[in-house]
Amino acid sequence: MRGNRAFLRRSVRYLAAEAGITQFLDIGTGIPSAGNTHEVAQAVAPQSRVVYADNDPIVLNHARALLTGTPGTTSYIDGDIRDTATILDKAAETLDFSQPIAVQLIAVLHCIPDSDDPRGIVRNLVRAVPSGSFLTISHPGSDFHPETTGEMLSRVNSVMPDKLTFRTRDDVTAFFDGVDLLDPGVVRVPEWRPDSEADLANPAEMWGGVGRKP
Repeated sequence: MRGNRAFLRRSVRYLAAEAGITQFLDIGTGIPSAGNTHEVAQAVAPQSRVVYADNDPIVLNHARALLTGTPGTTSYIDGDIRDTATILDKAAETLDFSQPIAVQLIAVLHCIPDSDDPRGIVRNLVRAVPSGSFLTISHPGSDFHPETTGEMLSRVNSVMPDKLTFRTRDDVTAFFDGVDLLDPGVVRVPEWRPDSEADLANPAEMWGGVGRKP
């Protein structure tokens, strides 16, 4: 979790400080922690606008209470990632879809089984944003320790109503079809442009990457 959050912070900081992105659509927000998207982006570019989307009412209650950015520039959507049309429609109340947007899918796609066409979901989101937009993904990997990971996932799914799907590096890379991956490509999240040796030493077994829509 720490490695994943550090990846979020580094990628948002890069997008705001170096890529000039001031609009973020963060889908699958999760329970707020330190260094959230709007905090990192608005520390670099105070005019940044951020839309958070999640389908968990508990998450949204926490988000509205804790993710308080500059008034009018941070908003919250009650929406399921599968319903991209609703999320995009509501996001357009805050974001300008004629200008580049960073779509963030941080540790959320593993909640979408293959039967729900996660690649199609990502394609719909990328199709909706203009050239110069970015896609950021992090995703638990199934190919780090396949035998033990598979056993662990089986046990977790046996007690959860919503099943999780871990994927390989190749599977995660396929989500970036249609965008140009930035260096260093799809790598373990601690290896994506680490700030320090401590970042690099994090053992997180998640794949992550950032791509730009041409």
